[in-house]
Amino acid sequence: MRVPIARRILEALAGVDAIFGLPGVHNLAFWREAGEGLPRIIGVRHEQTAVYAADGYARRSGRLGVALTTTGPGAANAVGAFGEAAASGSPVLLIASEIATALAAGTARGALHESRDQGAIFAPLAKAVFRPRTPEEVAAAVAEAMRTAMTSPRGPVYLDVPVDVLTMDAPEIRLVPPTRVGVADLTDLADLIAASPRTVIWAGGGVVQADGGAALDALARRLAAPVVTTYAARGVLPPGHPCVVGLPPHEPAVAGLIGGADLLLAIGSDLDGMNTRNWRMAMPPRLATVNCEPGGNYRPDVAVLADARLAMEALTPLVEQRPAGDLTALRAKAWRAVAADERHAEPLRYLATLDEVVTAELPVVADMAIPGYWFGGYGTVHRPRQLQYPVGWGTLGFALPAAIGAAVAGGPTLAVCGDGGIMFALGELATIAQERLPVTVLVVADGGYGMLRYDQDHAGDPHRGVDLLAPHWTTLAAAFGIPCAEVDGVGDELGAALRNALSRNGPALVVAHAAMIPPRTTSPRWFD
Repeated sequence: MRVPIARRILEALAGVDAIFGLPGVHNLAFWREAGEGLPRIIGVRHEQTAVYAADGYARRSGRLGVALTTTGPGAANAVGAFGEAAASGSPVLLIASEIATALAAGTARGALHESRDQGAIFAPLAKAVFRPRTPEEVAAAVAEAMRTAMTSPRGPVYLDVPVDVLTMDAPEIRLVPPTRVGVADLTDLADLIAASPRTVIWAGGGVVQADGGAALDALARRLAAPVVTTYAARGVLPPGHPCVVGLPPHEPAVAGLIGGADLLLAIGSDLDGMNTRNWRMAMPPRLATVNCEPGGNYRPDVAVLADARLAMEALTPLVEQRPAGDLTALRAKAWRAVAADERHAEPLRYLATLDEVVTAELPVVADMAIPGYWFGGYGTVHRPRQLQYPVGWGTLGFALPAAIGAAVAGGPTLAVCGDGGIMFALGELATIAQERLPVTVLVVADGGYGMLRYDQDHAGDPHRGVDLLAPHWTTLAAAFGIPCAEVDGVGDELGAALRNALSRNGPALVVAHAAMIPPRTTSPRWFD
């Protein structure tokens, strides 16, 4: 039986529920071969949103996210979202078509969609780039690309296949499982912990990638160590956990806890600039790191190269049980400091509203917008992979398309947007309507780019370029057959509108007209 390479690729992806893409003249072979037993191909409205959706699927499910684009401009359109996946460590496989091998002459000659070197566009961002040019090379490259993307530290991988090769007979693709970095000698780390009575654990996204929640729980309880989480690790310990701090390190009380410790044990994190205020956060005298690749932004006293879960499981028996601590007073002090700023009254009302609506089962995809900043840093996150927040590259327009992937992976999903950022991906309202996806889109509308307006105020500049024309939201939603509710403020009326929208188990739009100051996690407020 003749089996073209396009089908072989889809067969290799059979463990993925759905892939996201746009058909083009060069990649139609995937749509021709799609069918029963193969991943569903969900058609989005732009190549950038195809990768965002794949990213959202990966973050929510923990599995590989896959995007399909056509050649040339189709592939190039995906770069912004690909960069976000790279910065956030999302295992995304972007499969692009390329011009036919018969037309490729080593120099660009002007064939349709031709680039001088399409793969090179992605090379600075990709964990790996694959350019196979025969069916046999494609079969090997697909297997290796999937393994590479899913091996920690995870990240996006680019693969292109010439249009004529997609239809050639191909061998079966034999998958290769991802690998884990085993644990080396932990004696030095255990000794350092023993010499550091006040140890604080800094848990990053690598803990989530390694499914290390239970291991972190055991280690933190053993050390009675406060746990500060990065955005990517929020929810890795539940909100009521005795060791979880629950607020970001930008809050003075939390920063004081870290700076006043004897040891900071950073697990699965490179201590990035957004979490450390561009590395100006006060650090304790000693630092230990556990990561699955060398490097990082600080020079540690002890560095362990290992998978986060495997390292924590091996370390816990090596350290002595410490008396339990109590973080109640610290948390209360931190929240009092937030509430003491009268400008935070509306954001705190907003957080209270969302905390009543967002159950443990509801994923939240936050955009780079003031309402996203507040929930991303301060909202209640019940479990790992519940929150998606594009603080890696900071790409505006992430939430709506990423929510498509999250909804496919995990059911009803809340996308939190501003009225500026949603315009980057407004066409995806058509996708959630056509696919009947259970995505509730919350737009907190303040008349433009609220964060940039605050930046201009902070700098003493006039408001220029930040005030935007808004659509008539109800009419816009109706054009796609999507129900819409508009409310004033972010209190009880918003809560009722969100509960009603989520109960529909389908696409919905909720618009709250409100303006809020950004939180201390945003750079203009880092040293308030």
